[in-house]
Amino acid sequence: MPDTPVRSQPPALPPGARDNIKRRVLEELIGNAPPSPGDVLRRVEDALLSEGFLWPKSMMDRLSLDLSDEIFGLGPLESLMRDRTVSEIMVNGPDEVFVERGGRLERLEMSLGSEDDVVDLVRKVIGPLNLRLDDTSPLVDARLPDGSRLNAVLPPISLGGPTVTIRRFREKAFTLAELIECGALTAEMAAFLEQAVSHRANIMVSGGASSGKTTLLNVLGSLIPAAERLITIEDTAELRLDHPHVVSLESRPANIEGRGEITVRDLVRNALRMRPDRIVVGEVRGAEALDMFQAMNTGHPGSLSTAHANSPTDLLSRLETMVLMSDVDINEVAVQRQICSSLDLVVHTRRLEDGRRIVDEIASMSTDGSGDRPVLERLFPRSTSGDSAQACTARGLMAGVTKC
Repeated sequence: MPDTPVRSQPPALPPGARDNIKRRVLEELIGNAPPSPGDVLRRVEDALLSEGFLWPKSMMDRLSLDLSDEIFGLGPLESLMRDRTVSEIMVNGPDEVFVERGGRLERLEMSLGSEDDVVDLVRKVIGPLNLRLDDTSPLVDARLPDGSRLNAVLPPISLGGPTVTIRRFREKAFTLAELIECGALTAEMAAFLEQAVSHRANIMVSGGASSGKTTLLNVLGSLIPAAERLITIEDTAELRLDHPHVVSLESRPANIEGRGEITVRDLVRNALRMRPDRIVVGEVRGAEALDMFQAMNTGHPGSLSTAHANSPTDLLSRLETMVLMSDVDINEVAVQRQICSSLDLVVHTRRLEDGRRIVDEIASMSTDGSGDRPVLERLFPRSTSGDSAQACTARGLMAGVTKC
């Protein structure tokens, strides 16, 4: 499907005609199987003709598409959802719509009507997902049927009006070769990471928000040998691993009565009973880090995860804090030993000023002189990634993955 540009305004309909057409289409579809896009457009066009609108086909097609999006989708935002160049959609109130293309933000000349219209759009798509957005639940995080991730926030939490953020994902995940081609990492880095995954190194991908962590995790997960069984665990499912044996688990928030919550930590513990060869946690944010490290250190080498951090060194501090958030009585020295004995490599990603995402650094885990505190040895700093001595050290490490 070609990229779909933001379309111009469709022909205006007389007062009441738009509601009549929407009502007729919905009545025809009630009780029937989910319609195909072509069926929806045909029914909308029939309703237009029945109302006496005999416009040229181009105008009819444009209005039919607009009404179809309004009835079944995100209204004017649906044209952006069809545009493959758009990686993020940001609505800061009904009259401020931004998109990200190629890592750069741009504001669109688009209006979504009123604040109530924005809220109605969100409620329409999250309703079938058994989620709600109202005064008692002013925040919602949802995975749309196409895999996109939607987040919405209502006033007064959002001071400027209702906000909506939709993160889009490629239909097909990046490959390692594509990342090399676009300059995200060097061929030498790629070869090392491929060997690291093959040798079952435990790898943590760190980086700031929107720095390419999930993209890289997808690539690394797809390098796992086909004979192995993977269990993926996420808050909101985003991973699309190109692998023949993947079981995907997704956490669940509590219902309106405060019951039924399934946390990432619950899923990590349960995954250990599912005969995994490797466990892939989309992102660790809290106490589940302890369970992740225990899995890495008790028979599941080669596991992967991501975490937010400004640098590999900052990551170590964050991981210590996460583990200490658990309900296990464990002191700081024991935490540091656990991290050191579990983690092999840290791959740090960074987003450049021009919007490009790169692998900024690869570091291996070692210990200080006391043998307790974890420290990082830089194998591939971005500025010296072609250094033969660094490459030799990295290849030596992968000759047999060693922990502290």
